Amino acid sequence: MRLPAIIVNFKVYEQATGDMAVELAKLHEKVAKETGASIGIAVTAIDLQRVSEAVSIPVFAQHIDPVSYGSGTGQILPEQVKDVGAYGTLLNHAECQVGDIALKQSIEMARELDLFTVVCANTPEKGAEIMKFNPDLIAVEPPELIGGDVSVSKADPSIIEKAVSLIGKNRVLVGAGIKTGEDVRIALALGASGVLLASGVTKAADPYAVLMDLVSGLK
Repeated sequence: MRLPAIIVNFKVYEQATGDMAVELAKLHEKVAKETGASIGIAVTAIDLQRVSEAVSIPVFAQHIDPVSYGSGTGQILPEQVKDVGAYGTLLNHAECQVGDIALKQSIEMARELDLFTVVCANTPEKGAEIMKFNPDLIAVEPPELIGGDVSVSKADPSIIEKAVSLIGKNRVLVGAGIKTGEDVRIALALGASGVLLASGVTKAADPYAVLMDLVSGLK
């Protein structure tokens, strides 16, 4: 994925699932085309195929499981994620954390399928540990700031600096409370290669305006 980048996690918000997921995805694509910005989106497993078919920007599964064809009721099969057109997958989000063994296996399976991996970590130190599994990007998100009104960029910029120092340049996204272009600018100035966010866009009264503001921070 081209860096710097903005990835928006649709989670399972009502206004970002089903038909509205497709429309919101098209809005992200519109902004990406108008501005040249690198924008990706992460959608539910149920919406993954519809959204992937509807837009040309990178579409991520919100999770995969380290399983192959066979038994595995209720799990998300990496091969199917690839087959329906996904570009990559999020892993280990604060709302869907997995153990290190499963995480390592999931990253390896994703790599074999050429799925781009963005792995979440709640601290820079945990992100550095996860790097031994060689994901494409680490998204550092302090859990206490997720969904809040104050971004990591403003609440504790040292987290971003430490993440870049421990994990490496061109490998770090940051998230939690990101809502504005200024948040993005600060993150990039401190060495991050982009941001991961959710409610700042998905719950906004005017997602287009918010996305345009966020993209302004990439310049």
